[in-house]
Amino acid sequence: MRLRLVVLATLSGAIGTVAAAQRRPPAHFEKLAHTYSIVAWDSVTGDLGVAVQSKFPNVGGIVPWARAGVGAVATQSLANTAYGERGLLLIAGGLTAEAAFRAVMRTDTMLADRQVGMVDARGNAVSFTGDRTFDWAGGRVGRAGMAGGLPGGKGATIVGRGYAAQANIMVSDQTVRNLAATFERATGSLADRLMAALKAGQAGGGDKRGMQSAALLVVRKDGGYLGANDRFIDIRVYDAPDPIAELERLLELHRLHFFPSDPADLTPITPAIVAQLEPILLREPADQPTKWLSAPQGSATPQFLAALRDFMYWENYDVRVRMDGQIDRVVLEAILRQRRQ
Repeated sequence: MRLRLVVLATLSGAIGTVAAAQRRPPAHFEKLAHTYSIVAWDSVTGDLGVAVQSKFPNVGGIVPWARAGVGAVATQSLANTAYGERGLLLIAGGLTAEAAFRAVMRTDTMLADRQVGMVDARGNAVSFTGDRTFDWAGGRVGRAGMAGGLPGGKGATIVGRGYAAQANIMVSDQTVRNLAATFERATGSLADRLMAALKAGQAGGGDKRGMQSAALLVVRKDGGYLGANDRFIDIRVYDAPDPIAELERLLELHRLHFFPSDPADLTPITPAIVAQLEPILLREPADQPTKWLSAPQGSATPQFLAALRDFMYWENYDVRVRMDGQIDRVVLEAILRQRRQ
């Protein structure tokens, strides 16, 4: 009898251990990109983009995909990059975002673990959430006459226009509600609207486990460095306590160094402006014996303009360099501000 009691106690303990193990997250839980994202198309400029934040390092190296004139994709949860690579190839070949998604999903053996958002360059959008993703999980897509978009939960594929927002392992559905509603209301460039949506998504609760990385990808035909590629904006925050704030800071830095001058910001280089810049050109580069300017000019002479050109290249203002007697006010303010610090 005593032996039987020991055996029964052992069996009871084993059953309890099994039950506890069943309540634990699966082994691949830590590999999931606990993520919220939005993919979108700008009907005015044709820009396509993705904004994403995750409790996962370097989410920008996994989730966002985009190709100018073709489409944008976010692949998350247990991310399958085929939705980005093959999906964009299929859209480029003439399929809509929904048709491309369905073509890739038919070959996906772990579909229930996936979450995907896609939009094409005609504005067609689709969002999918697998039924094995972790709560809260779901998405929204733009829908005419439906403020805040069309919602969809686990196991659902939803189709709409303009954008697709999706999230998994969230505090609640408020994150995707905020993503959709804020994107619809926001004004400005696609990047501005995506950033507004990303911040609103976090304000809705965000990931249950916190924040770690973020990314913003916007593509535009010939919109990259000096018009040589389509990567208009490609910024990744690998790991940070507040990755959205860091992403916002880096976007402003990117605008300064990679966006061409707005004609409204151009101003003639007057003697007063020369007086502000000339001391800098006479003493810099600080660690070089030869300076940008060898003698004071007092006005925008050819020598002064050549020195200013070389200085601006040195300071990485490549896309805003001019030789027409004008200077970009934004760059001028940045140069003077940096030297007051």
